[in-house]
Amino acid sequence: MKTIGYLRILGFLILALVLIELTVETESGWAIEEYPIIWWVLGVVLVIAVAIEISIAALENMVFKSLNSEAQQHYTRLKIENSDKQFIGLKKFYKKMLNQKPLEKEEEILLDHNYDGIKELDNDLPAWWLYGFYVSIVFAFVYMAYYHIFDGENQTEEYLAAVAEAEEEIEAYKAANPDLIDASSVELLTDAADLEAGETIYMASCMACHRADGGGAIGPNLTDDHWILGGGISNVFQTVSEGGRDGKGMVAWKSELNAQEIAQVSSYVLSLQGTNPPDAKAPEGDIWEADSE
Repeated sequence: MKTIGYLRILGFLILALVLIELTVETESGWAIEEYPIIWWVLGVVLVIAVAIEISIAALENMVFKSLNSEAQQHYTRLKIENSDKQFIGLKKFYKKMLNQKPLEKEEEILLDHNYDGIKELDNDLPAWWLYGFYVSIVFAFVYMAYYHIFDGENQTEEYLAAVAEAEEEIEAYKAANPDLIDASSVELLTDAADLEAGETIYMASCMACHRADGGGAIGPNLTDDHWILGGGISNVFQTVSEGGRDGKGMVAWKSELNAQEIAQVSSYVLSLQGTNPPDAKAPEGDIWEADSE
């Protein structure tokens, strides 16, 4: 196969990939990444494209051999002429970018001085180099004007904006998927609506053992600094979700409450800290400090 054949195969593959990406729906990213079977599809497309090119070449060879010698010479001459005309614009552009003098005209740019027979040519700079240099000058002025005159957004500002956008997306994702919260990712809720929801759950499920004011009855006092299984939002969430000590602790509530509800009631429990209700139960467990979690 000739160069034009390889280019046709490459173009065929690119067209197939573009059509696949446009027609196959994905949740995010490229279809070829989400569905590895597409690689097999492209492999089949490649085999078909190669087979077509080989068939065309074989057919062309059969037709050529069926011609008489004069017709074959004429056909060969036409192919050479067409080959010279292929990519003529690209070839001219390439030569223009190099800006080279042909060997037979080097005498025109030969400098007078030489050293031990070594002579120097006064070649012009290649056009691609000059154009790149001019573009870099324009870019430098645009860059200076944007960042130093018109106070364009710098890298630090871009980073902070990206971080803020990511945090908003994380919060939105958490809000849309409340059951993804666990003891390692839960955060203390301070919004009034969350605390109100937590209080409702507490009064329905926790009050019988801990009293309405959290002072403790069958269960421990929730208003002091002592904790049997550790304080802080992560430990309280874990205790509510998985239950207390085996055989004598609180039951696990994960089958009754979803993760968001456990986070709400755990945050409400922590809001009772320091309220000092009357007739509160004596402290149990150890004093817990925030940096010990």
